[in-house]
Amino acid sequence: MATIRLSEKYCDFMRHSGSRLEVLEGTTLSGKTTVGIMKFIMLVAESDKTQHVLAGNDLGTIESNIINADNGLLDVFDGDAVYFANGSGNITRPHIALNCSGVRKTIYVVGYDTEARWKKILGSQSGCIYIDEINIANIRFVRQAMMRSDYVMATLNPDDPSLAVYTEYINRCRPIEKYQDDGPAELLRMLDGEPMDGYTWWYFSFEHNDGVAESEKEHKRTSQVPGTKEHKNLILGLRGRATGLVFSNFDRNKHVVSAEEAAAHVGSDVDPFVVFTAGLDTSYSQKSADTIALAFVGITASGIKYTLDEKTYNNRDMDVPLAPSDTVTRFIEFLERNRQTWGFARHVYIDSADQATITEFAKYKRNSACIYDFIPSYKKTKNVDRIIMERGWLQAGHAFVVKTCKDAIAERESYSWREDKDNEPEDGNDHMIQADQYAWLPYKSKIGDNSVDNREDTGHG
Repeated sequence: MATIRLSEKYCDFMRHSGSRLEVLEGTTLSGKTTVGIMKFIMLVAESDKTQHVLAGNDLGTIESNIINADNGLLDVFDGDAVYFANGSGNITRPHIALNCSGVRKTIYVVGYDTEARWKKILGSQSGCIYIDEINIANIRFVRQAMMRSDYVMATLNPDDPSLAVYTEYINRCRPIEKYQDDGPAELLRMLDGEPMDGYTWWYFSFEHNDGVAESEKEHKRTSQVPGTKEHKNLILGLRGRATGLVFSNFDRNKHVVSAEEAAAHVGSDVDPFVVFTAGLDTSYSQKSADTIALAFVGITASGIKYTLDEKTYNNRDMDVPLAPSDTVTRFIEFLERNRQTWGFARHVYIDSADQATITEFAKYKRNSACIYDFIPSYKKTKNVDRIIMERGWLQAGHAFVVKTCKDAIAERESYSWREDKDNEPEDGNDHMIQADQYAWLPYKSKIGDNSVDNREDTGHG
């Protein structure tokens, strides 16, 4: 019998009980399949039912990746599990016979690529069902599996977030309390469906796989080209339907700096900050991952742009949702904190598409001694042109993000081009990017190569 080393999170996963559906999402080589199948077999052994199901894209895939793989099902449960690829006795379909203390359990093996076959398997109630790569499974199969079982375990590498399996099942799952913040912020925000009791979400990455050498992990990390969909899904462990990252040249090793590094420009005799500015992008939806995003930006005399601070709010996660009047208060608090930390941003820019919030800022300005000018964002520069400019600044070393700005970093590592429309970025993963753009657009001539005057008259640049 194979010996498998388990990380703390995998030990917690193995010990966790009471779920109706457990989804294991994450990067390639994270150990999801190896550890998942271990728990699945143990739950089969504990079940009071004798019939169970192991499902994957097709029989060949299941056999090579799950049943016969190193540290696979037969390797781990050697002697207790026997696979009959062509059936055995009165069971004519492929199945695994599991000896559970003298009680024989049958695990039918089926590919969800052949509807006629899986319909026969799911013709009656099953105890436990394991679905490998649920993201590519026939959604009708998934629905039947959920309806005709006591427990379902599903694994997947992140994929197109518009797939029905996300909205119907995965986004209705939640992590257990200990790991409620353990996962990419982008994915955690996507778990926005109506929560279901017993629907549990687990995120696993390279770091959770203690059974693989660091050299092998590093080989996997470098096996996909940054900016491709495969790199985003398999290596970064992020969902995305786009074919490539918008900011594919963003490298956190190059473009993410400490607050201390950025603070060296405050009052510097060599390259001081000459502009402080801020942007606000708003979305008040209570049913989506869209956020209210606040960005504070500094620009130095030599044309270097720093994203210095950020704050996000999501009405979906709040007991009392924010209204436009609340956003005014939150934004001013944000500006005051950064004025004391970095410097004064007199002109700040509000999403020009949000007239309700702009009206609230105008009302506040009339009724107070507010020192800030709240200006509707300037959107004459097209989105693709903003992207071109920022990519150029990143390439030339003229744009950086302070490492505490986690959403600004995460969005630049996930914001992608649409697959269904040429030359257009996706509508998502961009709220902090938009807030950042609102802040720097009036001052774009001051960033990067100052010999090129690409200024457009905004009245404040």
